[in-house]
Amino acid sequence: MIERFDEEYQALKDRLAHIDEFFHAESKQTQLDALEKQTLADDFWNDPHAAQQTMARVAALRDDLSRYHEINALAEEIELGAELAQSESDDALAAEVKAQMDELSRAIDELEIASWFDGEFDANDAIVTIVPGQGGLEAQDWTEMMFRMYLKYAESKGWKVDIHDAPESEGIGIDRAVFTVKGHNAYGMLRSEQGTHRLVRISPTDLKKRRQTTFTGVSIMPALPDDVEVDIKDEDVRVDVYRSSGPGGQSVNTTDSAVRLTHIPTKTVVTCQNEKSQHKNKESAFKILRAKVYEIERAKRDAELNELRGPKQDITWGSQIRNYILYPYQMVKDVRTGIESGNVDAVLGGAIDSFVIGYHRWRAAGAPQIELTSDE
Repeated sequence: MIERFDEEYQALKDRLAHIDEFFHAESKQTQLDALEKQTLADDFWNDPHAAQQTMARVAALRDDLSRYHEINALAEEIELGAELAQSESDDALAAEVKAQMDELSRAIDELEIASWFDGEFDANDAIVTIVPGQGGLEAQDWTEMMFRMYLKYAESKGWKVDIHDAPESEGIGIDRAVFTVKGHNAYGMLRSEQGTHRLVRISPTDLKKRRQTTFTGVSIMPALPDDVEVDIKDEDVRVDVYRSSGPGGQSVNTTDSAVRLTHIPTKTVVTCQNEKSQHKNKESAFKILRAKVYEIERAKRDAELNELRGPKQDITWGSQIRNYILYPYQMVKDVRTGIESGNVDAVLGGAIDSFVIGYHRWRAAGAPQIELTSDE
């Protein structure tokens, strides 16, 4: 056991030696010192919103650096324990040190993952939209399945979800789902899900029980901070109110609380109906509209829009980023990264971390172009 333990410890030491290649501790400490100095200014709280954003950044940097120092402290403790276990040939002590090594490995993984999200909006909340693609009623059912999968995933991460719109379809499933996922690096993490998702299964509506292929499209946008300027004139937005038909209880349906915003210049439409209050639905709808119009404006100015949403594709065959096969065998496979799982129930129950993290590790490594027409 001691010999195997020594090899694993050396591998961890090698990883520790390269932490600063992606973490940049000295740079983070310089940023923290500068921001903390700003918080001491007499006029710091004159702009409460800007002050809150600065304090949030300070808290995030402190947390990152605290984890960094904890990792190094744990590494020193492991080194001392390893030396003692080796010199005493103490298997019991070696087992304790091995448990610490597993803890250290997980901590390094988390630190590496956090280092990937340094984009302009990566730390922000994420606005998620799921819409049916090819497949008719089956696609609406698949949309609801995807919706529940992401709700479960957000729950597993400790993120909060605000549901804006998820109207039931006339048959099965839902017509669409629009919701905001609130949590640190939510947008950065969920960018992995942007694209078309393909489901293959026995049709639940076909009396002959034939195999059916359906598609749904997932759009991920960052929730924009209030200080990001987006040119939306009041006269360019048509506001319609109507009676909600979405989830939320009977009280939702008794008043015209649902809101539909139409941005006339871009023909962008946003609906929110999950709150009982028309005012809250309108507020949420404008936040989503700001994000969508910002993206359109960015596309006009900047050919690198794909940094936010990735290439736009039809929600149909050949454009899928991930296949979910329930029949004739069970397998979920990401076409881009090759990562797969045979536990389809767990994946649809929200266990998608391996796909999310795998995508970002693949992207950080260079993201080679892969043909998206696999039938696996």
